[in-house]
Amino acid sequence: MKTHLVVLTGAGMSAESGLKTFRDENGLWEGHDVMQVASPQGFANNPDLVLEFYNQRRRQLKTVQPNNAHLTLAQLENEFKISIITQNVDDLHERAGSSNVTHLHGELFKARNIENNESVIDWTEDIIVGTKDKNGIQLRPHIVWFGEDVPLINKAISICETADILLIIGTSLQVYPAANLMHYVPQNTPSFYIDPNPNIRSSNSLKVIPKTATNGIKDFITMVK
Repeated sequence: MKTHLVVLTGAGMSAESGLKTFRDENGLWEGHDVMQVASPQGFANNPDLVLEFYNQRRRQLKTVQPNNAHLTLAQLENEFKISIITQNVDDLHERAGSSNVTHLHGELFKARNIENNESVIDWTEDIIVGTKDKNGIQLRPHIVWFGEDVPLINKAISICETADILLIIGTSLQVYPAANLMHYVPQNTPSFYIDPNPNIRSSNSLKVIPKTATNGIKDFITMVK
């Protein structure tokens, strides 16, 4: 049986592909307060602004490709059982060839109607006010906004509970409940954290690798082989 490698990824995983994290140092998202463009209240107050914000993200995603870190993770499926849990809403893990990806915060290339969280459909084009599904109901991005439940968090917890090795790449570990997932792996599970600006230190069971995703994953492979 292959060793189960659980990988938690965040914005730093895709940064080297050219995707903006779109969150400034002051916390603004493209010049907007996060609650304006990523909350149910923001959508209710100004749906045009919110929809265009995600239209821009969707257009940008079409212009980029998986980087070497994405590709390396996909290749590691030859040696490990890999479960990727990502906070990213892009599809770069899948495009790189990874076969088991859980998107905690939704997916840019999917949409759902405003009345039913389960009404998820594939969607790659712009959404505007008046873009409706086959039942005539307004569509919205399939994105988990601030203040909304994270429907896949229990699935993610169950995955972490079966980890043999934990690898964290490119996340500040500041967004909850995702930041808590590292605490659900079995005690003393070998854990690795790749980030160019890590905010935690190495410990007995956690090795911090202060590098970008593409460089840090090379060090990780050396350590586990």
